[in-house]
Amino acid sequence: MTNRVVEGRMVTSETLAELIEGERPMEATEIEDADRECPECDGNVISVGYMPSVTAFVTGYKCQDCEWSDKQE
Repeated sequence: MTNRVVEGRMVTSETLAELIEGERPMEATEIEDADRECPECDGNVISVGYMPSVTAFVTGYKCQDCEWSDKQE
């Protein structure tokens, strides 16, 4: 499991998905570097795939430096 620093604190893939979704996911994949920069602060963006429910899979994106996040269902 890969941990990353996001907004000054260490997060796991599950806690990163929780930051993006607002609630704890059922399951989450490894955190990866996203091929993009944050549209708000030009910081590094990371991504995580997660299951918010049994029938859904979401890819979430989160800036490591600010509160910006996005998701693609």
